[in-house]
Amino acid sequence: MKTNKIKFGISYINTGSPLHALNGITKFILFMAWVSMVLMTFDVRIIIAMILVGFALLRLSRVPFANYKTLMTGTVTVLLLNALFMFLIAPQQGEEYMGTQTVLLTLPGNYSLTQETLFYLVTVTLKYFSMFPVALVFVFTTHPTEFSASLNKLGVPYRIAYAVSLTLRYLPEVTKDFINIMHAQQARGVDISKNAPVFTRIKNVAKILGPLIFSSLDRAEVISNAMTLRGFGQHKRRSWYSLKPMAKADFAVLFTIAVILALGFANRYHAEQLFWYPF
Repeated sequence: MKTNKIKFGISYINTGSPLHALNGITKFILFMAWVSMVLMTFDVRIIIAMILVGFALLRLSRVPFANYKTLMTGTVTVLLLNALFMFLIAPQQGEEYMGTQTVLLTLPGNYSLTQETLFYLVTVTLKYFSMFPVALVFVFTTHPTEFSASLNKLGVPYRIAYAVSLTLRYLPEVTKDFINIMHAQQARGVDISKNAPVFTRIKNVAKILGPLIFSSLDRAEVISNAMTLRGFGQHKRRSWYSLKPMAKADFAVLFTIAVILALGFANRYHAEQLFWYPF
């Protein structure tokens, strides 16, 4: 039987890029500022610029395209399906925002495709997609322990910060366990390929998820016992081995972020309408 191959590369990869040299606090603030810009703007010109800058940063990280190719394909597919469902639920949403109606394709009922609705769906889809590259940049260039140290430096309790670190660190391990269990079950004749009926595949996937859940719980118990034996949580504060000091490059990036974010707020405040519509 042919086994399915799953490749998981969404984790920290040290390529020695300039982005890796930045402080974890800087990269976290960059990510949060990026999300804030995405949420506040509906100007497709700004959104496209953010996508281009995001992929430029992703290229600067020197992470091979093969590491996130599958995820990007899945993300695009989900966003296209989301756009389809948005059209099915509210086919006249674009007309309400733009205030005009230009029919491109006449369909039964209220589902005629208009230029305004198409522009609205494209803008919203690109808006969601613009967060994809910077999220990958953050994950690929920030070590989990460095990220947790940065969170603690920003005021997050170190117990919560360390829990975030453990989650990010062991996601790849859980994926490896899933692949090993899947291959073991396939060797026993459990078929989850496209040749099996849908309901059979769902039932067979449950045979993989069961052992995966129990193995994950066992790992969590081992980690919990190890932390308890070492007295984790007994003190109000703790030190971090991986915490980097802020450098000149970090302050320069933070200053640039503050300026761009201020311009974004000003543009949103002075905008006459929510969506930029050139037609």
